[in-house]
Amino acid sequence: MRTPDPEAWAAWRPEELLRRLGGLTRPWSVVGGWALDLWRGCETRPHEDLEFAVLRPDFRLFREALAECEAWTAHAGELAFSPEGAEPAPHAAQVWLYDRAAGFWRVDLMIEPGTPETWIYKRDPSIRRPRAETILRDDRGIPHLAPAAALLFKAKHRRPKDEADFAMAAPLLPELERRWLKSCLERLHPGHGWIAALEGEDRGIR
Repeated sequence: MRTPDPEAWAAWRPEELLRRLGGLTRPWSVVGGWALDLWRGCETRPHEDLEFAVLRPDFRLFREALAECEAWTAHAGELAFSPEGAEPAPHAAQVWLYDRAAGFWRVDLMIEPGTPETWIYKRDPSIRRPRAETILRDDRGIPHLAPAAALLFKAKHRRPKDEADFAMAAPLLPELERRWLKSCLERLHPGHGWIAALEGEDRGIR
């Protein structure tokens, strides 16, 4: 099967994903840049894709809910077709869903560790929080990752859009979230430029 163009994205919006998944009772949440905009309550920049996370044991349930799309595992810069009913390899943590009829990628499904009660940061499983504190909902009921956790993921690469997201979100973070993010950055990314910015926000509220 020919691999689709990896640039051919026409992603669903979060409300469309909620329409398709709203009947499921297992945990899921919008992550990435869209999570920050759902928290903010407005679209602050264009989004070329839509990412959402599910627990690994629940992958097949969500795959079936979006069965009109083909599944392609994205790993190490390569896309590999995943037949219907196939479980992703243990190392796989990202599956793109392709709408063959429309000719576009629609959503990026992220596979994460954890349990329905506990959120675990997949890049360092020792970082964990109660899921009830880490997954929020907007006024439409769309579940999304809390801003401090979303920024922790973005801190690794610091692409221009990540810097823009941090500049937008950091001044609005609740104090406990800001200090949690700062402690995680100090532990995982010593000397990271966002640490000083968060320290400045702390001084600003005193």
